[in-house]
Amino acid sequence: MGKKTVFSGVQPSGALTIGNYIGAIKRWVPLQEKYDCYYSIVDQHAITVPQEAKDLRKNTLDIIALLMACGIDPKKSTLFIQSHVTEHAELAWVLNSITYMGQLNRMTQFKDKSKRSDENLNAALFTYPVLMAADILLYKTDLVPVGDDQKQHLELARDLAERFNSRYSDTFTVPEPLIDKSGARIMSLQDPTVKMSKSDSDENAYILILDDEAAIKRKIKRAVTDSVGEIAYSDDQPGIKNLINIYSNFSGDTVEDIVQRYKGRGYGDFKKDLEEVVVEALRPIRESFEEIRSDKSYLEEVYREGAKEASYSAMKVLRKVHKKIGFIPR
Repeated sequence: MGKKTVFSGVQPSGALTIGNYIGAIKRWVPLQEKYDCYYSIVDQHAITVPQEAKDLRKNTLDIIALLMACGIDPKKSTLFIQSHVTEHAELAWVLNSITYMGQLNRMTQFKDKSKRSDENLNAALFTYPVLMAADILLYKTDLVPVGDDQKQHLELARDLAERFNSRYSDTFTVPEPLIDKSGARIMSLQDPTVKMSKSDSDENAYILILDDEAAIKRKIKRAVTDSVGEIAYSDDQPGIKNLINIYSNFSGDTVEDIVQRYKGRGYGDFKKDLEEVVVEALRPIRESFEEIRSDKSYLEEVYREGAKEASYSAMKVLRKVHKKIGFIPR
């Protein structure tokens, strides 16, 4: 038996936060040692909302460089741009033909977005879960690292794999979720009841992976706490709980050790130390990013080779799909 396959993707829709790093990218790095990993910059998903062409191009290259700076090794993983592997869109079209409208209507993210505004309620926004299923199924993916907000999309991928296999014989691997055991979810620094997001209107609500030292310290200093005045890991103190999670993830210290260390000490001491922990953890990533991002020929080599590898694997699956549904071979 060979290694199992892992697939995950990240949208190039802007700078990434420490929530993205802790919740996804940091988890991807050790997976490279155990699995065959496919990591994609999913630019086709990004255009479900309006994009400036120059910004999308810049963001795509930024994300490739950032993933490598965070530890994704293109010699160990297949790192590629989604639109460079045309099999994704081709398989999505086939899967559209076995996807029921009712399934897509029930997608929580689509329902949320359609309530907020109908200005950009385009067909791609409605059907992008099918493209996401194609992303996963193209590589006979065994495991998909998922957060709570993506579980529904993985269920669709599983349904479509099973439906196609039942109708046309075994073709797709039915993927399983790869759940983060730590369960740490990084919340907004200004409202710890909601997830940290780069789309927050208040820039003090999030820390970007590429923020400089001054910005990191300012944002942690301004992070909301409470009037209790005690360092405790409790749902009754969501602000401090969130900051402890950040401290733990960047320092490697357990929550229990952190709480014990700051017993009887104020929030000021804790925040000051947290600032240093985050600054020191992100500095090498930022420095590595700047070096990789400035080497255009190296970046181009990485994404071209990645697309070649991904396309080789994807085409083998797509060829089987086309044969089973009755398309004439090319």
